[in-house]
Order: sequence, then structure tokens, then C-alpha cells
Amino acid sequence: MTGYGKAETSFRGRKLVCELRSLNSKSMDLSVRLCAPVRARELELRTIVNQRLERGKVDLFITNEGVNEVTNEVSPVNWAAAKIYAQQYKEQFGDVPAEVMASILRFPDVLKQQDDTSDLTEEEWNSVQALLNEAIDAFQAFRTQEGAALQAMFTEKLDGIADLLAQVEPFEKGRVAKIKERLEQNLAQLSAETQAQIDRNRLEQEMIYYLEKLDITEEKVRLTNHIKYFRETMEGSGSGVGKKLGFIAQEMGREINTLGSKSNQSEMQIIVVKMKDILEQIKEQVLNVL
Repeated sequence: MTGYGKAETSFRGRKLVCELRSLNSKSMDLSVRLCAPVRARELELRTIVNQRLERGKVDLFITNEGVNEVTNEVSPVNWAAAKIYAQQYKEQFGDVPAEVMASILRFPDVLKQQDDTSDLTEEEWNSVQALLNEAIDAFQAFRTQEGAALQAMFTEKLDGIADLLAQVEPFEKGRVAKIKERLEQNLAQLSAETQAQIDRNRLEQEMIYYLEKLDITEEKVRLTNHIKYFRETMEGSGSGVGKKLGFIAQEMGREINTLGSKSNQSEMQIIVVKMKDILEQIKEQVLNVL
């Protein structure tokens, strides 16, 4: 699931900034970029993130920036690199706005950090841990907000599939009668000699078997149950909910495909295509659920 969290604190006279960003991923893929003072604690920081975040392609940035409140010094700027970036922007887009230039001056290879490699004191380490946990809290809040939006979207899409499934029923009632009528018309076109040779009992048995093969009652019941189970699973908590929703969506797809293969009316096939379209939208967004 995508997410973003940020926190700031004062650290050795400067501002320590922690940022967490994530994209979708089936597992935890953590990338870490740390400023010098906390670099030695990378393993512990990774452990904290792995324990609190389940999965995702996560980027963790901890930077030490700003004016030193004690010495009143600022981090030196690599003006040569800044000019190169500004020139490249100008060649592509024209004049460089002030906000773009401000962003360029924050690039890692432009803003040279004054590396302080001294070991962290216990108090400083506690401050860094609190900073990371605060960023994770903001990150989780972002995910919660996104999850609520996804749940609303899933509910809307499931309602759409259920409504389309209800639209199948009127076509289903007359479908069997039309198929039987067509078969009778085809038989009537046979010669009298051929019709006399037909075993009517066997013909009736074969016709009943054929019509039963086209019956979609079971598919409708199973699809309805899958929709209900999807809704119930959305309300659940804990890990693995996203994977379970993915499996349910696959089962829904099987039932919809079977409905399509048994449909022999253009109106029903149009409804099936609409259900497939909605289901694909659900499958795409299920990847965002933990």
C-alpha cells in the first residue's frame, strides 16, 4: 500500500528530518538512506520499520539539515552542481522559478551535509527512535485514510456487480424456452423418415441434459456468496487481508467467466462484460490492501 509519513526534531543544534514513503509490493522491500550521525544504527532502525510495517517498497530517509543553532553555521552548498541542475531545467522548460531553485538546493549532491560521525548518546538514540516512530505513526495514519477510501470504492464496485447480476434474471427466465423452441424447430426441418427413427425418450433426456448444462443458478449463488464474503473480509483486521481479498476476487472472476460461457444471448453477454470490467478495477486496487 502506498503511504507517506514525516517527522522532525531538534538534533545537535540542527533539524533532524525523518521521511517514510512506500509503494505497492508483495513483500517488505526496505531502502534506507541515513545521515552520518545515525548511520551506525541502521540495523536497529531497519528492525523498527520491519516490525511495524508489514509490506511495501518502503524508502526511509533521515537527514540532518538547517542552520546550526549553536555555531550559526549553515550546511555548505555545491554551487557548481546547483548551476548544472538549473541549466538543465532552463534548457527543457525555460526560466527557473524560485520554488524549483529551492528544491534544487535541497538535492543531496547540492546540499553538502556536515557529517558528524560521533557516536550517539543514549538520550540522542532515544530521540532518534521517537522520531522514527512518530514518522511511522503519520505513515500509518496516511494508510488508514487511504484504506477507508479503498473500502468505500470496493463497496461501490461490489454493489455494481450485484446489480448487474440481478439484471441477468429477466433474460434467464425466457432463455430456456427459446433454446427448447429452437431445437424443436430444427427437428421439424428433418425429413419424416428421420423423425420416425428418433427415440423421443432419448431425445428428451438429451435435451434436459443440455439445458441443465446451460443453467446458471449455481454460478449466481456462488458469485453472490463471494460478494458477501468479500464484504465480510473487508471488515476484518490483521495481516493478510489484502491477499485474501485477492483470492476472493479470483473466485469471483471464475464465476463471471462461467456465466459468460453459458450465456447465449447478446444481452447477457453485455452484462457479463460489464461485470468483468468492474472486477478488473477491484483487482487493481486490491494490491493496495495489506
